[in-house]
Amino acid sequence: MDTRYILDTRRHARGAVRPLVIAILAIFALLAVGAWFLIIKPHQDLIMADAGGHPSTPVSTATRAAPPPANVAAMDLNQLLAEARTAMNEQRYLAPTGNNAFEFYLRVLEKDPGNKVASDALRETFPFAASSAEQAINSRDLGEAQRQIELLAKADPANFTLTILRSKLDAQRKTLDKQQQLASEQEKAAQLAAQKAAAEKQAADQLAEQQKAQLAAQQKAEQSRTAQQSGATPAAGGGTATAAADGGGNAAAATVAAVLVKGAPARYPTAAMRARQEGWVVVSFTVDPDGTTSDVKVVESQPRHVFDRAAVDAVERYRFNPAMKDGVAVSSVKQQRIEFKL
Repeated sequence: MDTRYILDTRRHARGAVRPLVIAILAIFALLAVGAWFLIIKPHQDLIMADAGGHPSTPVSTATRAAPPPANVAAMDLNQLLAEARTAMNEQRYLAPTGNNAFEFYLRVLEKDPGNKVASDALRETFPFAASSAEQAINSRDLGEAQRQIELLAKADPANFTLTILRSKLDAQRKTLDKQQQLASEQEKAAQLAAQKAAAEKQAADQLAEQQKAQLAAQQKAEQSRTAQQSGATPAAGGGTATAAADGGGNAAAATVAAVLVKGAPARYPTAAMRARQEGWVVVSFTVDPDGTTSDVKVVESQPRHVFDRAAVDAVERYRFNPAMKDGVAVSSVKQQRIEFKL
């Protein structure tokens, strides 16, 4: 047999195979395109129609008004699917409670566990519903965010998005707790400052009253001594009586007691203020000729050692007009009771 003839035959056979392969591939491609348009796409369109359209479709403001809760338990499958489609159209994925797409579809799955429309809609809508839950977290509506996360978990408990949402919710709760604690501490500090200011004002008022009472008592005592001395002097004549009266005036002037001219309020001890504790202190002190105080000692106090230091510090800041004897400033010893009340 001629070798050339065999080679030519083989070449012709190969050339015939190539168009056949191309034709087969073209047929498969046409079948794939036809399957997409005739089977797959219509099926997806049906699912989207049952789900209420694409979840990202804008919804007018009028349709966003929250409807009242629906009687989900009394609805059949068709009613539940219809309500779910309406909720999807209005983007009510997770809210309001009792009238949202997820609750309707979950109820459908309770009645018909194999319902493909409900399961597909929940799966495809999950990312958009998760965004709704995240918005509730960011707006610090933590109770509503917790409810929406629990609803998402019923639809897809293994979805990793739930872990992220729960972490964000926990972080938001911690931040809110810290802010509330800081606000509480600031409020307590303001209350303590107000109580301290009120206590200092009350102490200053009490000191002013005590000073006023002491001054009135001293004036009364001076008037009494002057009257006694004037009455005891014999009046032999007009001139003698005048001399006696002058002598009485000099004697009164020679025995002037120390007079407080500048007081200082006692500072309320912080520990006693926090414990709402009250008391009093009696102190003894010396008024020096220059009007300052020295040798300040606690004579008696109740309760002991609580207000002692505050009372001593206050008296050490007192300033007096010193006691006078024969026109000369002299030292004198005084006692004073200081009250500590809230």
